[in-house]
Amino acid sequence: PELYTALTQDKVIKEAALRSGVSRGVMQACWDAAGDVIKAWATEGHSVALPGLGTMRFGLRAKSVESVNDVKANLITSRRIIFTPDTDLKEELAKTDIQITCFDRDGKEVKRVTSTSGEVEDPDSGNTESGNNGNTENGGGSSSSGSNEGPVNP
Repeated sequence: PELYTALTQDKVIKEAALRSGVSRGVMQACWDAAGDVIKAWATEGHSVALPGLGTMRFGLRAKSVESVNDVKANLITSRRIIFTPDTDLKEELAKTDIQITCFDRDGKEVKRVTSTSGEVEDPDSGNTESGNNGNTENGGGSSSSGSNEGPVNP
């Protein structure tokens, strides 16, 4: 896949200021204040709404113990940030076309596929069951996904 560079905070602020019609300095002040609010509330245990994006909260992974007397801070194995995207953001991603291009070691393009609305289309092949390894169930051409989710219809 072709990966794009990460946008810097400065670039994001400049673009947001342009789109909102406020000065870059005002946008920087708002961005900084929003970051401070998110950090303060999230570290107090709140789930924080990020308008237009979703919500975030902090979480922990820890070892379990049988007795409450064995609970200690050193049971914490990692601290995490948990992000739950907004449904509008997830719907926008689902509608986004994605193109995958495969290259060989010499840089020659060997295959290109495009997805639209979550479906992957292979223009090089009329075979829609290429990923089923020959497995079919119920005689209907459904392939098994290899998980507990049951058959997958191509």
